[in-house]
Amino acid sequence: MNRKTLLIPLLIIIVAAVAVGWHWLKGDPLPEGLYSTNGRLEAEQVQVATKTAGRVAEVLVSEGQLVHKGDLLVRMDNQQLLARKREAEAQIAAAELAYEEADAGVEQRQAQLKLADSELKRAKSMFAKGVAPQETLDQAQTQYDSAKAALRLSKATANRAQASTEAARAARAELMTLLEDTDIKAPRDGRIQYVLAQAGEVLSAGGRVVTILDISDVYMTVFLPATVAGKLSLNDEAKLVLDPIPEYVIPAQVSFVATDAQFTPKSVETSEQRNNLMFRVKLSIRPDLLKTYEELVKTGIRGMGYVRTDSRIPWTEELSKPLPRPAPVSE
Repeated sequence: MNRKTLLIPLLIIIVAAVAVGWHWLKGDPLPEGLYSTNGRLEAEQVQVATKTAGRVAEVLVSEGQLVHKGDLLVRMDNQQLLARKREAEAQIAAAELAYEEADAGVEQRQAQLKLADSELKRAKSMFAKGVAPQETLDQAQTQYDSAKAALRLSKATANRAQASTEAARAARAELMTLLEDTDIKAPRDGRIQYVLAQAGEVLSAGGRVVTILDISDVYMTVFLPATVAGKLSLNDEAKLVLDPIPEYVIPAQVSFVATDAQFTPKSVETSEQRNNLMFRVKLSIRPDLLKTYEELVKTGIRGMGYVRTDSRIPWTEELSKPLPRPAPVSE
């Protein structure tokens, strides 16, 4: 009798434990119109690469580091470019000096032509009056023609000097652009996922140096049957619950619904669902939330995505929990 008395409470405890475990594994059934599916957080990757070949002088970031648009990531060796820039500046100075001399020559030739023109007019007048011989007129004409030819030559010399100056300035501008390109900066806000180059490495043009995760565009890719996906619209409200933090419900929205059906990847759905054609759907976290929680944003985390086929259907109490504010970062 005593033995039976002891077994009854034990059986009750076992049954209760099994019930709790089954409830935990299955979860509460969702109301009609709410659907869930599993996936993992993803973000767009940005491959940052060199524009020209060169040696890596310094890597200024590390994996996992948050960066903002314009932050310096990698500095390439620029000594040869600096030497070429100094050479171009010397060529500019020489070309500008040559142009100044040529321009002064043009002014001098213009004055000489003006004088020769006056002498020619005077000689013509005197010849017409019969007080100057033909020889005087011919000599004045020759001096005028020579002065005119000399002016054309001086102008051509000045034009060449000006063209040389502009070419030297263009070469310097190109070198300045190349020098700017040796400072490789973040094209957008994000988190450094991979550092792909180290100081001292020689890279070809287009060589990748870092990979940035764009944490302003984080989403979960899920696969839903046509009966559900067909009722979703862009910007419809969604919810995300991540495996490491199941107590938090992350607001999201439908940002993409595939127009073509496809087989579901084996890593995502059950064997039964893999036999059906499913539609790929992206559930994106709002950018303002990502900005608020940027220090906590991670990718690759698995979890559950929840959608509803009618905005009038209320979310369950568990899916209506607000996110807590992030703790302030201590100084």
